Amino acid sequence: MARRSALSIRIVEGRNLPAKDITGSSDPYCIVKIDDEAIIRTATVWKTLSPFWGEEYEVQLQPGFHSISIYVMDEDALSRDDIIGKVCITRDMLAEHPKGYSGWMSLSEVDPDEEVQGEIHLRVEVLGSQGGRRLRCSVLEARDLARKDRNGASDPFVRLRYNGKTQESTVVKKSCYPRWNETFEFELAEPAGEKLCVEVWDWDLVGRNDFLGKVVFSIQGLEVAGQEEGWFRLWPDKSKRRGSLGSLQLQVKLRDETVLPSHCYQPLVQLLCQEVKLGRQDGQVHLVTLLDETTTAECRQEVAINLVKLFLGQGLVKEFLDLLFELELAKPCEPNTLFRSNSLASKSMESFLKVTGMPYLHFVLGPTITRVFEEKKYVELDPGKVEIKDVGCSGLHRVQTEGEVIEQGRQHLQSYLGELLDAIVRSAPACPPLVRAAFRQLFQRVGERFPQHQHAKFVAVTSFLCLRFFSPAVMTPKLFQLRDAHADARTGRTLLLLAKAIQLVGNMEPAAGRAKETWLSPLLPALQQGTARMRDFITRLVAAEEDEGEEEGEGRPLGPPPAVLKEGLLLVHKTRGKGPLLAAAAGKKLHFCLTGESLGFGKSPGAEVRACRRGGGAAAGRHRPPLCVPSIRPGFSTQGLEQGGTSENSCTST
Repeated sequence: MARRSALSIRIVEGRNLPAKDITGSSDPYCIVKIDDEAIIRTATVWKTLSPFWGEEYEVQLQPGFHSISIYVMDEDALSRDDIIGKVCITRDMLAEHPKGYSGWMSLSEVDPDEEVQGEIHLRVEVLGSQGGRRLRCSVLEARDLARKDRNGASDPFVRLRYNGKTQESTVVKKSCYPRWNETFEFELAEPAGEKLCVEVWDWDLVGRNDFLGKVVFSIQGLEVAGQEEGWFRLWPDKSKRRGSLGSLQLQVKLRDETVLPSHCYQPLVQLLCQEVKLGRQDGQVHLVTLLDETTTAECRQEVAINLVKLFLGQGLVKEFLDLLFELELAKPCEPNTLFRSNSLASKSMESFLKVTGMPYLHFVLGPTITRVFEEKKYVELDPGKVEIKDVGCSGLHRVQTEGEVIEQGRQHLQSYLGELLDAIVRSAPACPPLVRAAFRQLFQRVGERFPQHQHAKFVAVTSFLCLRFFSPAVMTPKLFQLRDAHADARTGRTLLLLAKAIQLVGNMEPAAGRAKETWLSPLLPALQQGTARMRDFITRLVAAEEDEGEEEGEGRPLGPPPAVLKEGLLLVHKTRGKGPLLAAAAGKKLHFCLTGESLGFGKSPGAEVRACRRGGGAAAGRHRPPLCVPSIRPGFSTQGLEQGGTSENSCTST
C-alpha cells in the first residue's frame, strides 16, 4: 500500500497586471513552485496586461508537501526577468476545498524575506535548577536551503537571539545542506517570558546577508517539555501588505490517494472486462451506464481518461468504446445532435483520441500551423474588425478598401484551409490502426441506428475528429504541444478563423454556419468543396484494412513520426559508476530529445544523436533526426527517467 498526492492545476488567465516595460505593457508568464522547487513554466504571452494561458497540468507530489506558489513574471530579453507578483496556496487551503478551488486570486508582492525553504535540525533544552538555569541550543544541520548565490548554493550560518543577546555559528561555504554541530548557551531570564529565535542567513562578502528562514521557540513550552529535538521547518518573516498587483484565475484540485496492491483491484477490473466482452445486453443495467449517470460533469472527464487507460492496458479499448456507442445510440436521440453532449461516451472517445492520436495530430496539423506562425499574415473576414492600412511603395501610398482587405484575408485563409484539408485527406494511411478501428465501429453503429439518415454516420465521425480534436488543436496549438509558445494577437485571430472553418467542414453543412455569421459567405465555396473532400476522406478512413493499398514507392503505409514529449538541454551529474550518458557527456551539457520510443542526445541540436530505447538499454548506433521543434508535455518531469533508469546516472533538464 502506498500513499500519493496528485495536484491538478489549470492556470487560466490574468487581469490588471502592472506594466513592467517602457511600452506600457508586459510579457507575462508563470512559474509554479512546490515548496519553493520550480516544476512548471508556462509559455510567455507577449505585450499584454490581461494574458490568457489556459494551460493544464497534472503533477504527482509527495504527501508531505506544504504549499504551492505561482509566480507571475515579466520576460525581458536584455535583463533579468521582473517578478510581477505571486499567489501562495497552502495545503490547508486545499484541504478546505475537497472538490477543488476555482476562481480569481489577488497577486501579492514578492518579499525576499518570504522566499524561504528547507528545514533545520535542532536540539533545544532547559538545564539547571532555580537560580542557575541555562538555555542550551545545539545546531546540528540543515537541508534544502534556498539558493541565494550565483553559484547555485548559499553560504549559510545560524544566528540565535534570546533576551537581547545574539550568538552566531560559523559560515559553511557553498552548501544548501550544511552541518554545524555547534552548541550555544544563554542564561535563562527570570521570568522566562522571552522567545528563542533561531535564524538562518546566507553570508555575503559584498552587500547585505540574505535571510533564509527562522524557527521560534516558546520558553514556557520548553520548560514544560524539558527538551525539543528534531527537524523544524524554516518560516519566513511576517508578510507585508502591499497594493494591488492584479489577479490570477486558477483552478486547483488536490487528491490524496491510497494505492493498494494490484490484486485488490482485480475483482473490479475483471467485472469491467467481463461486461465489455459480453457487450450490450437488452434489459440489463450496465456498470458503465451507472458510472455515466452517477458522475458529475466536472469529474466525468477524469473517469473517462482512467477507463480508457484501463481498457488500453487490457487490450479491450475497442470493445469498451463500442459498448458506449451502443448504449448512447439506444437512448432517444436525433441524428443531428449525436455525441454533442458531455456524456461518458463523448468524453471517452475524446480522451481516447488524445491518448492514442497525438502523433497523428502533429503529423497532420504541424506543417500548416508552422506556416501560419511563420508568415504572420493579416487575416480578417468580419467587416466590424477589419483594420484599414496604407499600402504601396514610397511616395505612392494609398489606403486599402475594406473589400480589398477582406478579399486578401479570404485568399490567405483559403490557402491555409486548402493545405490543411490536403494533409487530412492524405492522412488516412497514417492514422493509427486502433483509431481507425474505433471510427469504423462508430460509423457502422450510427449507420445501423439511422439507416434513413446516411449523412449522420459521417457527422458522427467528424464530430470527434474535427470538432473535438483538429479544431481545438488549431485554435490553441500550445495546449496540444504543437508549439512551445502561445500565438500573438494577429496569429491567434488567423488560427481562430481557421479553426472555425474546420468546424464548419466538420459539421458537413457549411450553409448552416453561414446563417449564423454572414461574413463567412466569401469562404462558402471552399467550405463546400472541403465538405465533399472530408466525406471522401471518412469513407477511406473507415474502410477495412484489407481494402487499403500501400503507399506508392514505399511498400508500407505512411506513418507519423514519434511524438516529441520533451527536448532541450540536459545536464548530466556524475555520481558513481558509468553509463552511456556519462560516457558521452562527462559532466557537460547535452541536447536531448525524448519521444514515446527513444531518448536521443547530442552535443548540439543539429548533430547526430545516440538513442536509448526505453527499457531496452543503449542503442549506440541508432541515430535520431536533429532536434528542431521544441515541445513539452505539461507536467512531464525527468524524475521518471531517474527512477526508471540506472542508479549510476542522474539526468536534469535545464
